[in-house]
Amino acid sequence: MNTTINFSDIFKSSFLENTTSFSVIDSLIAIATAFAVGLFIYVVYKKTFAGVLYSHTFSISLIVMTMATALIIIGVSSNVLLSLGMVGALSIVRFRTPIKDPMDIVYIFWAIASGILCGAGFIPLVIIGAILIGLVLLFFINRLTVENPFLLIIRYNDSAIENSLAHIIAAQSLKHSIKSKSVTPGNELEMIYEIRIKKNDTEFVNQITKIDGVQSAMMLSYDGNFTA
Repeated sequence: MNTTINFSDIFKSSFLENTTSFSVIDSLIAIATAFAVGLFIYVVYKKTFAGVLYSHTFSISLIVMTMATALIIIGVSSNVLLSLGMVGALSIVRFRTPIKDPMDIVYIFWAIASGILCGAGFIPLVIIGAILIGLVLLFFINRLTVENPFLLIIRYNDSAIENSLAHIIAAQSLKHSIKSKSVTPGNELEMIYEIRIKKNDTEFVNQITKIDGVQSAMMLSYDGNFTA
């Protein structure tokens, strides 16, 4: 009875089959394409970023996310059991970093979708899609401008000047609405307006502070979230 165990018998559980079916050239092409597309996403994000606090780490993560997603797809595309195990493993991952700008979610989804297509071998589709999406983002974000809303907070002690305040705000703003009005003991009042100003002209705030009875006037950038 022959009890000799060779190298192939030790790894007879499909290890060698997976190794021989693995294409180094195809994988390198997919990863290189994922890197190029991720770099393109990085450049588009940097060009279209309209905020103040630019996160360099987030933009770098878009490149890594594209490549990592491509690696996962390459690994699971040739093994059904591995793909099922990967789905279960990734389902327990939870990301706690808050996403403040909805456009950041767009770039994350773009990076993941590009990585999936690169890993699946749809190289022409990835390139065409990246170019089209990049052009759309560059056009709509850099060429089209929208007036940002502001919150105008006015503190005063005479309710008789409310009509004067409303007249000045209506004359100097494109659109305005009252968000809240509060009255504190001692007859101190506070009015909060949501306004869209004309060409970033804030001179009318100085006019408001000169009205008798106005204690202070403050204007803040407004992102749509408000807590009274």
